[in-house]
Amino acid sequence: MSMRRALPLAACLLAGCSLAPAYERPAPPVQAQWPGDAAALADQAGLPAADYRTLFRDARLIALIDIALENNRDLRQAAANVARARAQFRIQRADLFPQLDAGADVVRGNQAGGETRTTATADLSVTAYEIDLFGRIRSLTDAARESYLATAADAQAVRLALIGDIAQAWLTHAADASLLEISRLTAETAQRTEALTQARLASGIAPRSDLRQAQTILATAQSDMARYTTAIAQDRNLLALLVGAPVDPALLPGGIEEAGETIDAPSPGTSSEVLLRRPDIMAAEHDLRAANAQIGAARAALFPRVTLGALFGLVGSSLDGLFGSGGTQLEQGAAGITWPIFQGGAARAGVAASQAQRDALLAAYEKAIQTAYREVADALARQATIDDQLGADRLRVQASEDAAYLVDARYRGGIDSFLAALDAQRSLYTARRTLVASLLEAAGNRVTLYRALGGEMMPAPPAP
Repeated sequence: MSMRRALPLAACLLAGCSLAPAYERPAPPVQAQWPGDAAALADQAGLPAADYRTLFRDARLIALIDIALENNRDLRQAAANVARARAQFRIQRADLFPQLDAGADVVRGNQAGGETRTTATADLSVTAYEIDLFGRIRSLTDAARESYLATAADAQAVRLALIGDIAQAWLTHAADASLLEISRLTAETAQRTEALTQARLASGIAPRSDLRQAQTILATAQSDMARYTTAIAQDRNLLALLVGAPVDPALLPGGIEEAGETIDAPSPGTSSEVLLRRPDIMAAEHDLRAANAQIGAARAALFPRVTLGALFGLVGSSLDGLFGSGGTQLEQGAAGITWPIFQGGAARAGVAASQAQRDALLAAYEKAIQTAYREVADALARQATIDDQLGADRLRVQASEDAAYLVDARYRGGIDSFLAALDAQRSLYTARRTLVASLLEAAGNRVTLYRALGGEMMPAPPAP
């Protein structure tokens, strides 16, 4: 070995260095600012924290989320996974320290002359302790620690998804309740129209086709009532599953008009660096760090391993004399070195495999950032136009209501045809349903933005 190589190696041995590459966080492969007109919605909040208790202003929704955080089974499973990963890290970390084993033995037997003899032994031993000269064990410990942190970030992602799913299901229940009410009102109007048309048919004023068209509107509204009644029951079933407990009907919203207004939009800030706090991206980076540490362990496997063993014991002719003047002290030490000479290229292939795994996880980390960027950008783009759509939909409902009232009055007065009254009823029914869909989309988009930005800043996981 040349002097140039010997000096760094000697320094490494003295310092107990690691052969893992120095980790540097990759630059996010996205723009630093949000794209297009969406940036106009952002303020100078830096890296804002979005708390669901602040963004969701309805006490009923907050109560449901709080119950879910205590009872949801996915969260319990995620917490168990975190506890397991934490324990696995501690198991791996224990290899950094020597293992001490204590033992004691008492043997009593008869000798040839009939004399009974007792021999007592006690020992304290260190078994095969590896001196971590090249950082193999420390690299494995670092990898286990990053795996634990990645699992903790995955648990935070489950929590964030649960909060968003409950909010979305709560809003969907509100929208279905509004649609059921619209269907009921339409059915009532259609019943009055059918009765009037039936009377006009009996008097010979209206043709049978008018009655059948009136019955068509009534049947459509009645069918929708059955459909939305089923949807509301299914919404409650979904909420019960997400919450993990029966849902009190008092915690459910009455309509999307009131429920949607209680959801505020989080501030995205001006920098896309806010994405780095998303739990899924944090988990991807911890996986990348773990793979980086695994390279160090694979490189260290190319170098020799030094193991030490030691034994300290006492031997006495009796149990009482074991620790007295009659005891005999035994000491024993051993050291071994193992250096792989030929493994068919397995050790170097292990290094190559760990490097390839690191490269794959790097691509996954960058893809996670790009996906998150797109989700936020899409939500911001929809937020920039949804108010215009809501304004147009509300105007459409007002115009349709006025038109339906005027045309119905003209029809009852014999001025307008039944076809005009029927068309006005259909237009009003469609306009109301469209507005409900837009209100649900607007509120749901604000929930989506909350999830895409990573929600609130989660507490740090327990120290390993």
